[in-house]
Amino acid sequence: MVTGKARRESGLVRAAAARVVYFGIIQEAAKGLRENKTDGVQTEVLFFVRPNRIRMAKDFKDPVKNTVWEYGIITLSIMVTVVGVYFFKFPNHFAFGGVTGFSAVVSEVTNLSASQFTFVVNMGLIVIGFIFIGKDFGVRTVYASVLMSVLLEVCEVLWPLDSPLTNEPLLELIFAVFLPGAGSAVLFNIGASSGGTDIIAMILKKHTSLNIGTVLFLVDLLSVVLAFFVFDATTGLFSVLGLLAKSLVVDGVIENINQCKCFNIVCDDADPICDYIINKLHHSATVYRAEGAFTHHEKTVIMTTMRRGEAMHLRNFIRQVEPTAFMLITNSSEIIGKGFLTN
Repeated sequence: MVTGKARRESGLVRAAAARVVYFGIIQEAAKGLRENKTDGVQTEVLFFVRPNRIRMAKDFKDPVKNTVWEYGIITLSIMVTVVGVYFFKFPNHFAFGGVTGFSAVVSEVTNLSASQFTFVVNMGLIVIGFIFIGKDFGVRTVYASVLMSVLLEVCEVLWPLDSPLTNEPLLELIFAVFLPGAGSAVLFNIGASSGGTDIIAMILKKHTSLNIGTVLFLVDLLSVVLAFFVFDATTGLFSVLGLLAKSLVVDGVIENINQCKCFNIVCDDADPICDYIINKLHHSATVYRAEGAFTHHEKTVIMTTMRRGEAMHLRNFIRQVEPTAFMLITNSSEIIGKGFLTN
């Protein structure tokens, strides 16, 4: 488990690096029981690994339904991102966030609109991606990139904007940060991205040994610096604030999506609880013997980890079968191992 302090360290670079970190999907399942006797103390280790679907995906038996569900999530995420970018980011010239950040700057010094520049650059980067990455180029990233570019163009035709929606730039900055940040976090979490500079990151990752997170952050920072010269200090400062806030939003949304509950249960009878965990929740646990420091009575400690919804069912079940059981429940958004994330 990772502490809150550790999760917050290097937030900007980590958020940029998240663009090219695709959370692993473990497809193999195994079940077993291992007993190990050490110094007269018996330790039972139960392990069960179920196929780990992406956090926001559903386990349909039909692979077509799985694909439709995943692309539905991608489409919804892109729509949310486009709303934040077109209606709140572009009209205020907020110059943070990859290609769309540069689009806000370029549209001010050329005849191209921000939407048109985004479309041209994204299409160009897709072509470059196929040239340098080849067949490994992600289909979902291509779909998301094309969809975003097209939707921005559609928005420009249907709802042309010459000025911000309100006279409250700070209020609009919140939406310009949160909507694209939340959409990007969902995309990262299912192994996709909205394209743009993320494609550059894929190319660099394959052909160089550069620190991708740092490179992406520097690219984002360049567009923010340009905002000070192309627009004014106010717009530049808002862009700096947006760049800082977006990293927190992306980190926060990803952590909440991936958040799990870790149980340490001290009880007298572990059998019904373990049976419920294995047969009802389709997880497993590590079981070991313990002794009360005051009473010296023998106890059993069950250690297990699961999603938040499953944790609520387990907690209610334990209250029914053994109300006196002691439960220590902690949050974790980074659990490395089979059935969860891979490092």
